[in-house]
Amino acid sequence: MLESFKRMFARPAIARDLSAVSGWAQRCGHGFKRARGEDGFVLDGVLEGKPWRLEWGPPQRAYIEGHELRLRMELKLPSDLQMLVLTRPLMGALERQTYEKFIEGTQTRIDTQTPEEMRWLVMFPKLDLAALNNLRLRFGAVASSPEAGLAWLEGPLANQLEHAAGTWLRGDPPFVLMTLRNRAYLRLQLAVPEPAVIAAALALFETAVTQALCAASGHIGPASGWNSSGSTAWQSMSADEPVVPGPGRS
Repeated sequence: MLESFKRMFARPAIARDLSAVSGWAQRCGHGFKRARGEDGFVLDGVLEGKPWRLEWGPPQRAYIEGHELRLRMELKLPSDLQMLVLTRPLMGALERQTYEKFIEGTQTRIDTQTPEEMRWLVMFPKLDLAALNNLRLRFGAVASSPEAGLAWLEGPLANQLEHAAGTWLRGDPPFVLMTLRNRAYLRLQLAVPEPAVIAAALALFETAVTQALCAASGHIGPASGWNSSGSTAWQSMSADEPVVPGPGRS
């Protein structure tokens, strides 16, 4: 009887065709796994000998609607090197939310439950992107070290962001690229997981990783290894762990 009720109320299987994504992943040598019980999937790959993880599924952030593309990679960065770039409309929206919550509201301090994207807009100085005219029209950025933040953005990453603004980021969807506690992250609102967009986002992410390591080489701060313990903006998963995307994960 109990099993009958479980089957009655079980979530129906998602019938989305992901053959194009899985085929592209196979051709590129990436691991592909459909999310169990959810409309989503996971890709695993390697960049310069270090693993990265890509997920597509229900969003983990309130500012993203529908489906979210998420990328994560652990890096050997100074633990205090925190950098963030995001689309202008999203930056404005998060700044307004922060003002309403902490200035006009009753909350007097920013706690750890507030996403880093919002906290950093208050904590860190904005980067002066005057020399990157095309970039500053579409993106905003902050960093714990302005010098390192500009070194991260200038050159290859700025070029990739400018190209993305005219292609797969046309229309300024919610988009975040950041470094946090030895890791690099990318978040993107993406309704349909087209292989071309996934490939473009991954290429930009790889450039961001390379540039972050270059920026870190000139940053003075505590060195850190590849330990992935502790609270992060992204829950780590083992290769055999079922993927359960959703708002409960942070």
